[in-house]
Amino acid sequence: MVAQLVEQYTFNVWALGSSPSQFTQNLCKLRGFFMPYTYILYSNKLDKYYVGACTDMKRRLYEHNIGHSKFTKTGPPWELKFLKEFLSLADAKGFESKIKKMKSRKFIESLIADE
Repeated sequence: MVAQLVEQYTFNVWALGSSPSQFTQNLCKLRGFFMPYTYILYSNKLDKYYVGACTDMKRRLYEHNIGHSKFTKTGPPWELKFLKEFLSLADAKGFESKIKKMKSRKFIESLIADE
């Protein structure tokens, strides 16, 4: 039991560092950890985009489509149009902020087109 906890503690400290290596990323995926993402959703009903960041994209898309979020509850079904993986949640949120600061539908559509 103690050895298992030490292994888990060591792994968590190592995996959740500020800049995980490619090996750590792959290990996180194998062990069930989620990597951070910046994403863009689109609602055909509203003809609007939504930009966000998260660590569990499947869960987050589900939450948007059941009306869990104030902004997105009026627009289901939301479609995932863009997804970019990052090494840290801070990086993902930084890119989310950059997209939002642009305040440009053209910029969002160019990101989607380039993917």
